Amino acid sequence: MAHIYIIYNADSTAMGKIKYACTKIMSSASDSPCSACDLTHNGLHLNETAEWSVAKKRIGGAEVQQLHRDELSVELKQFIDLEKVKLPVVLGKESMEGTLKVLMTKEELGLCSKDHEKFLASLQKNASAQSIALDVQSKI
Repeated sequence: MAHIYIIYNADSTAMGKIKYACTKIMSSASDSPCSACDLTHNGLHLNETAEWSVAKKRIGGAEVQQLHRDELSVELKQFIDLEKVKLPVVLGKESMEGTLKVLMTKEELGLCSKDHEKFLASLQKNASAQSIALDVQSKI
């Protein structure tokens, strides 16, 4: 089973949420500090949106994890540091023993941060290009 990691450019702590909210409020609409947050939580909401919950269920053949930057495993942190990956990002691997690969960069996420259909199409295309098998189901 494939593994998909959506990694936020924010921390999970209460202070992290406050810092993110301040950054979000002060940023321009076209330059979100975390397009992954926009995708899954519509920006400043604490809970996932209903639309994201439905979209996430359409990603078949993979375990999807959403992580804040302070919740990363050693493997994820080392990969991000070594590859100098900018957050937010979507990473993936074919199996638990597989090699991590960047599936969507910060810039790619920014292009579809509020469009779940565009996100799913890009995720499917990029995963396929990286030989990670996903089955994104048609809209329900």
